[in-house]
Amino acid sequence: MLLAIEGGDGAGKATAAAEVVRQLIAAGRTATVMSFPRYAETTGGWALGEMLGGRLPREVSPRAAAVLYALDRMESRGSLLAAADAHEVVVLDRYIASNLAYQAARGAPEDADELMRWSWALETDTFALPRADLNVYLATPVDVARRQIAMKRQRSYTDATFDANEADTALQARVRDNYAAMARAGWAGRWVTVETVADGAIRAPDEIAREVIEALI
Repeated sequence: MLLAIEGGDGAGKATAAAEVVRQLIAAGRTATVMSFPRYAETTGGWALGEMLGGRLPREVSPRAAAVLYALDRMESRGSLLAAADAHEVVVLDRYIASNLAYQAARGAPEDADELMRWSWALETDTFALPRADLNVYLATPVDVARRQIAMKRQRSYTDATFDANEADTALQARVRDNYAAMARAGWAGRWVTVETVADGAIRAPDEIAREVIEALI
């Protein structure tokens, strides 16, 4: 099973993915994590690091960015399929839906639907990437997410606290709207929405992971 953990920047995806794998292994199942983008492993990932770090010499259009994110996954396809062969569950920290949510948020609203469909076809048809069996949207408010981003350790592709996407709060709000709409519509597969904040406080990672695992059954 391919389980995609999705959400805006700072939603807690990496923490949730690691905790889901820990709990699955503790329950006797085989599981592993693969995170995208793979900044140090692929040409697409390297280019994305340069883009997010503000080092490219020109602006990247939403469609061009979609190609780079898809390229990163296409270059990782062999590793992904090998992981799926070796484990019962592969937990993906971002996957295809992330490309759709972000690039649609970066482009003109009237172009969003067409861009999402084009990006989906690029990844699943042209690049033959397997579809996620379950997409989990971690619903995290932008203000909470920004606090979590500020606590992250330094990333390989930037020395700044916020990369280009993270610094744009309006973009982050549109991304969350796109994720919520995809989850409601069951766009491109099965979705489950998990709220990461309850009564004004961030829920514990083990509690969030248990809710995700319950959705696997």
